[in-house]
Amino acid sequence: MERTVFDHVAIGTQVLADGWELFGGILGGTWGYGGDSPGYWWGQLEFESGPKIELLTPTGGPDAAFLERFLAGRGAGPHHFNFLVPDIEATLTRVRSLGIEPVGVNLENPRWKEAFLHPKTAHGIVIQVAQQSGPPPQPPPPAGLPEPGEPATLAVVEHHVADLAGATSLFAQVLEGTITSGNSTVTELTWPNGARLRLVQSTRHPLGRLEHLHFAREAGSLSPTDLGRLGDLAGRLGVSVRV
Repeated sequence: MERTVFDHVAIGTQVLADGWELFGGILGGTWGYGGDSPGYWWGQLEFESGPKIELLTPTGGPDAAFLERFLAGRGAGPHHFNFLVPDIEATLTRVRSLGIEPVGVNLENPRWKEAFLHPKTAHGIVIQVAQQSGPPPQPPPPAGLPEPGEPATLAVVEHHVADLAGATSLFAQVLEGTITSGNSTVTELTWPNGARLRLVQSTRHPLGRLEHLHFAREAGSLSPTDLGRLGDLAGRLGVSVRV
């Protein structure tokens, strides 16, 4: 990997079936990969372009505490952004140059080195940066995953922030997004996998919040039935999805 990639948006939930139906059955996501980690299970769906969607659910034990606290405090919803980086130590040097101290730094596993930025310093959402070596795990798709709907692109991740200038510096200078447009209220950035992040200046939330996931389908608009089901599932997952 030569450049940082905005790899996925992770959503915490107690009910995986809601995510499988929304992002797979309705929005055409196909199984990427996933597996068990201490305290939680995770699985990712891929789209025609853009970042993947990852679903996280706790599996018990002391290592599940971080996710159980998250779900108990706010219910299902966006948990973190993941960025895959070619050199995590260089990335962390850039992080610290902005006066941000990463947390949960673990550089011991040569196959997966990671660190996190706290929402208070990362504009309202956890940011995971990771350096991956070797192929990812390839377990079979979960039994509850439906047949995918019409293919879709995760076209834009819209994130509202209280400090647009600071957020732009983080995502452009540290996480190597390319600024494609910008003004005093909105900045858009892209990454090599087609991921597009729209940062919007907003005072509605003290730090920031993931506001919308925008999907695009070549097949056109959804049926009224699917739109209604989409709204219901998105509400249960604590996300706003626009098509």
